[in-house]
Amino acid sequence: MQSGRILETSSLLMTASQHSPSDKSKKLIAPYGGTLVDLMVPNDQKESLKKQANKTLECSDRNACDVELLVVGAFSPERGFMHQADYDSVVKTHRTTSGHLFGLPIVFDTDKEDIKIGDKVLLTYKGQNLAILEVQDKWEPNKVLEAKGCYGTTSLEHPAVNMIATERKKFYLGGRIQGLELPKRVFPCRTPAEVRMDLPDGEDVVAFQCRNPIHRAHYELFTRALHASNVSKKAVVLVHPTCGPTQQDDIPGAIRFQTYERLATEVKNPQIKWAYLPYSMHMAGPREALQHMIIRRNYGCTHFIIGRDMAGCKSSLTGEDFYGPYDAQNFAKELAPELTMETVPSLNLVFTEEEGYVTAEHAAARGLHIKKLSGTQFRKMLRNGEEIPEWFAFKSVVEVLRTT
Repeated sequence: MQSGRILETSSLLMTASQHSPSDKSKKLIAPYGGTLVDLMVPNDQKESLKKQANKTLECSDRNACDVELLVVGAFSPERGFMHQADYDSVVKTHRTTSGHLFGLPIVFDTDKEDIKIGDKVLLTYKGQNLAILEVQDKWEPNKVLEAKGCYGTTSLEHPAVNMIATERKKFYLGGRIQGLELPKRVFPCRTPAEVRMDLPDGEDVVAFQCRNPIHRAHYELFTRALHASNVSKKAVVLVHPTCGPTQQDDIPGAIRFQTYERLATEVKNPQIKWAYLPYSMHMAGPREALQHMIIRRNYGCTHFIIGRDMAGCKSSLTGEDFYGPYDAQNFAKELAPELTMETVPSLNLVFTEEEGYVTAEHAAARGLHIKKLSGTQFRKMLRNGEEIPEWFAFKSVVEVLRTT
């Protein structure tokens, strides 16, 4: 086990309705593995630690997200970048060699031939010193096997396959991480420990994941999830969008963040909590759903909203989906008990002229008139300065998108 300061919690397995003592005696679900990892070095030790570094590597945007999530414990129980044995195991079985579930491998990539096992590498990012990586493993990965195992395809039309083939470098590094500082971002990302302090004692916490600007359908979806049959009456929803790198045609994270911030100031609902996740999307469908559930458990969530075609993507050539509409949902539901969590299937909501937002099944049964607006149409209307219907997007969110 790699060392690091940790917040002790019960390591006993629990049902989704049971919780264990956590920070400051709060009764919250235990982090995955029983402890919330904290790899940040005490301030009085940082300078001496930096002096031990004999190499320096600059992080990519994706690397910086992974470093941050490791340091703050979002990837608990992991305490560093994976060694090859864990990488191989996760690629093949979505589990580490210790048996812990993990959706996608966490590795640091480099082209540097001179990086060797035993080196202490200073990881920098845009002028900051983020962490020290003690290199304990280095290998040249089989990226074809990685693509097939993690994403179910070797096609370069898949954004993550394209990413590992063209962006990630020749070698992967594994080893212990010691944190020096977190990346400075235009959007503040609270740590799991900080988010946990804001959660209600002993109540269900429903996580809502999104990588897009927030629209009215999203709001309807996560507020209605509070009334799901497997959620307690005093539950809260944690609106926890990813604001790191994603697909090339997605709206940048800094702008996505502003849409959530604007709505958070307008919506005064004590059952809604807001936070942001510095995570880089892979669009990995089922594997990504598992990764997000593990992360949200570490942030204190007992339930996870999972929609149709979650983290899915289409071929850039044919437009065909890489995953079935319920692949991620079924995969997450199957593994949720092992994570002592529950899934909340996302309602298939549509907007109707007669009754507003209802389920698609309800609309079909009653012959209601459904109004639709695709993402492509929406972006075109934004560019052309056309009026966006309020049933589709909040007026304040549209203002953000038009002024940024």
